[in-house]
Amino acid sequence: MIDDIIKDTVKKMAGAIDFARQDFATVRTGRANPAMFNKLEAEYYGTPTPLQQLATFQSPEPRVMLISPFDASALNAIEKAIRNSDLGVNPASDGKAIRVVLPELTEERRKEYIKIVRAKAEEGRVAVRNIRRHAVDQVKKAEKDKAIGEDEAKRAEKRLDDETKKSVDTIDQLLKAKETELMAV
Repeated sequence: MIDDIIKDTVKKMAGAIDFARQDFATVRTGRANPAMFNKLEAEYYGTPTPLQQLATFQSPEPRVMLISPFDASALNAIEKAIRNSDLGVNPASDGKAIRVVLPELTEERRKEYIKIVRAKAEEGRVAVRNIRRHAVDQVKKAEKDKAIGEDEAKRAEKRLDDETKKSVDTIDQLLKAKETELMAV
């Protein structure tokens, strides 16, 4: 029973780490990256549709992203979604594809992005802690119901604490790597 709770908790914590990793990828660095557009949606036949389902993304140069829609009628909707996003870019269309040139990041903008990434990391840490709290509640309930003994409950809580520390450390490593990437000129 305890092993099932811990196994489930580890799986959920891994999911929280993956979500944090994906969230970090959406923050722009000096290089063009298709993950920057992951959270953007365009109005396509009256339905908000993720850009990844509407177009292909290529990076012919480090600071240029070329977006080629599968359906030419989606071109204007994609361009509008990028223009209205918080990416701070101005897309240019040639009628067949959209070219997005990323401007150089200023020191001030880099620091802004670092604040955003730190906030995302804290959200990830909070998610991991919430997963731990839920698992500890399950262990305490099992102990209260006499399904497990007091010693077994304490060992389970110790294992949960260890898994929580590993997960939080992983998020901190991801944060440090992203900060380094953001500050690289």
